[in-house]
Amino acid sequence: MRKTAIILAGGASERFGQEKSFIRLAGKPLLLYVFENVRDVAEEVIIVVSSAHQRESYTQLFQNETKILVDIENLRNPLIGALTGFMNAGGDYSILLPCDTPFVSKEVVKLLFEISLNMDAVIPRWPNGYIEPLQAVYRTSSALTAAKTAIEKGESRLQSMISRLKRVRYISTMVVKEIDPHLTTFFNVNTPVDLKKAEKLIT
Repeated sequence: MRKTAIILAGGASERFGQEKSFIRLAGKPLLLYVFENVRDVAEEVIIVVSSAHQRESYTQLFQNETKILVDIENLRNPLIGALTGFMNAGGDYSILLPCDTPFVSKEVVKLLFEISLNMDAVIPRWPNGYIEPLQAVYRTSSALTAAKTAIEKGESRLQSMISRLKRVRYISTMVVKEIDPHLTTFFNVNTPVDLKKAEKLIT
């Protein structure tokens, strides 16, 4: 099974006043943490950005280490980013990841890929029913078709894609907790307060 990691890095952050993926944690951009944690798990890593300017900036950061793509439409939403990634992915299965989860667990990613065989998606789910569509594995061909259909219908949420997938396996975060006891794999840096928390976790 060939695997692709798709990192969505096109979003801006009003709270930080700059592109979130370039926010530095312990002197290193958030995006680099995500990239380094998954590059050995997947055969390829694709980074999806929202503009040619962003692509130029990321190209300087990564040199030739990965494929950097611009959203196929200028709508700035995760579904467009996901579709762009799926359209260019060489893997049979692809994991979608945000650029702001610096502690994404390599072991959790491996588990999601391992249990994705013959499924259209494997998605972590919290006890309250909340799901993590941006730390989930999708069968690339199925997700591509579902994402295209959702966008053609004028829909923009990842849930619109997921609802069109036939075989979806939800994995409880309680299971994930056995690998990642504090569930830091899901920790997003959304605010300056989150960044301070991340700095404490990394030291």
